[in-house]
Amino acid sequence: MKLLIVDDSSVVRRAIERDLESGEITEVDQAATGEDAVRLYSAKLHDVVTLDITMPGMDGLTCLDRIVEINPEARVLIISALRDKATAIDAIKRGASGFLCKPINPSELKEAFKLLVED
Repeated sequence: MKLLIVDDSSVVRRAIERDLESGEITEVDQAATGEDAVRLYSAKLHDVVTLDITMPGMDGLTCLDRIVEINPEARVLIISALRDKATAIDAIKRGASGFLCKPINPSELKEAFKLLVED
């Protein structure tokens, strides 16, 4: 299984990778910008994407739109510091499969990931 972790914070990217380490994940790519994420996703079509919303340049919702254009079946888990319900609903309407708020709880992340993969 290929995982793409998109967040402008390298600390958050490393934490997500560490928390999701498992035998199921065979390849992990990381992107600090939406532009890099779209480029990587279009090249590799990752099985699961974790995606921050607030990033410099292309924001996460625009990135989500581009990923869903590439693959309408993409499994994208939004992980954001934005705790506003309207943003979460918008992300789901745009094609996100789930939404978690930062700070990330490792057990919640693993559970959300598990649900995403079982879909």
